[in-house]
Amino acid sequence: MKIIRTDSTEFEGHFQRIRERGRVFDPELWAAVGRIVEEVGRRGDEALFDYTVRWDGHAVSAATVEASAAERTAAVAQVVPKDLEILRLSAGRIARFHERQRQEGWLIAEEEGVELGQRILPLDRVGIYAPGGLACYPSTVLMTAIPARIAGVGEICLVTPSRDGRLHPLIAAAAELGGVNRIFKIGGAQAIAALAFGTASIPRVDKIVGPGNVYVAAAKKMVFGQVGIDMIAGPSEVLIIADGTGDAAHAAADLLAQAEHDEMAGAVLLTPDEAFAGAVGGEVDRQLATLPRKEIASRSLAAFGALVVTRDLAEAVALANRFAPEHLELMVQTPRELLAEIRNAGAIFMGMHTPEALGDYTAGPNHVLPTGGTARFASPLGVYDFVKRTSVLSFSREALQRYGSATARFAEMEGLNGHGHSVRLRLEKTGGSPRAAKRS
Repeated sequence: MKIIRTDSTEFEGHFQRIRERGRVFDPELWAAVGRIVEEVGRRGDEALFDYTVRWDGHAVSAATVEASAAERTAAVAQVVPKDLEILRLSAGRIARFHERQRQEGWLIAEEEGVELGQRILPLDRVGIYAPGGLACYPSTVLMTAIPARIAGVGEICLVTPSRDGRLHPLIAAAAELGGVNRIFKIGGAQAIAALAFGTASIPRVDKIVGPGNVYVAAAKKMVFGQVGIDMIAGPSEVLIIADGTGDAAHAAADLLAQAEHDEMAGAVLLTPDEAFAGAVGGEVDRQLATLPRKEIASRSLAAFGALVVTRDLAEAVALANRFAPEHLELMVQTPRELLAEIRNAGAIFMGMHTPEALGDYTAGPNHVLPTGGTARFASPLGVYDFVKRTSVLSFSREALQRYGSATARFAEMEGLNGHGHSVRLRLEKTGGSPRAAKRS
């Protein structure tokens, strides 16, 4: 990995390149995804099944696209008992964390004759996307389904690509633990379009959540408005702030853990200790030699990795806030002192013994996180993503009289006289005797 000092002429350009990776989709990709979305929206199942044969290499039909109860049970039975226990451990911890995110509605007597409030209601139906072909991510199923279940969503639908039409056992097990109601063996942009518009076989959902490849991300962006989405997930990233007192091998391992995701993943170390940066670089080279996905990790680190030597920890924190990383590790002796200074991060991992991998699997907080700098304004997936809020208003006759004239004039200030008339008409009818007001 390259060591760069923040006072060097090349730093700013390389830092920007890492930050902006994956922001621009290839026009040809957008055109291809647009065709898929349009065709599924227009032709429904016919287009969905055609694209499944073309991209996933196996045929599905209205009779086979959804995993049956027997198929789901058989798939779960194939999971090694020890692995099933680990899934249960993770599911339990995810549930305990997300239970604390429950929100309650409220209704208050704001003043005499005025009641104001907010109802919080779960969505009726949501769609979860989870990779499930050559790669398999049961953790994604748990992280998306469990908050939806806690929120009280009426029906949770999972779409996941399959190999030869077979449901992956780990996906099936995670779906059972997460409370997924229906599983459809489809993936890609065509699955996103099917969830957004609905087909004869796939029900239309209210919101689509879960990460995927660039085709999935582009499709989610295209259907937003027809359906809600959680976020546009970009390439994964980790940024580590280190004071040089930790173990260089641990820092290197955490950088590699992100780099092995894909060639667009970002892995950056910020430290004022140049000797530590060099030691981390050496450890990266040593550990990379035995990493099964070393080719992917090597390309990722070469393009979007960096060992950055800062002037001090304060500069490292400032750079981290600019980067707004998905994962931020504070590998320092006193992480709580830095925590207050962090403004932008999807998840913050405190201290020497909290590797990012814990957050991916068993810690409990959600691992569906804002990427590509969107932690400046976005948040991790949670229970709040599966509910909607509705305002409630109630004014008595007397309360209308107190606020009606101001309301009507405000409407007229904006040139909306019909709005004003709807209020003044009531004031005229309620401004007289109680008998007249009662007749209105």
